[in-house]
Amino acid sequence: MIRNSRRAIALLTMVASLSTTAVAIPDPAYITTCQMCHQRGGEGLPGEFPRLNGRLDQIAVSPLGRRYLVLVVLYGMAGAITVDGKKIVGFMPSMGSLKDVQIASILNGFAVAAGKKVAPFTPGEVAGIRGQGPMTSSQTATERGRLVAAGLIP
Repeated sequence: MIRNSRRAIALLTMVASLSTTAVAIPDPAYITTCQMCHQRGGEGLPGEFPRLNGRLDQIAVSPLGRRYLVLVVLYGMAGAITVDGKKIVGFMPSMGSLKDVQIASILNGFAVAAGKKVAPFTPGEVAGIRGQGPMTSSQTATERGRLVAAGLIP
């Protein structure tokens, strides 16, 4: 019985430590559309899919960065990028079929959730960017390149 109690305490301690470090994802759309690649906590897969956690808040502090984040979700992106010193070559599909409120909520899960001083994304902000007209995934990648060169994307 003592052995089982120690195992139970160890298991509960491990679960408690994991739950305090997880990022809260406010919208189930993240789980169904983003989690498979970017992972539950937004940690991504190094060299495969970029991490969102600890990056989106840095990008979302500038108006151009905010616009770029919405564009990536709306229209996807294709090509090579470098994240955390690792080159990633891939394709993110468009999630433009999501509602504006869902896109705002997904972005807020990483840009705002950790108490960062980033204004929350709003459905109106997403709708305004969507209303500017569609882009191709290659155009989104070009926009990213401009923002990287300007130091707005880490």
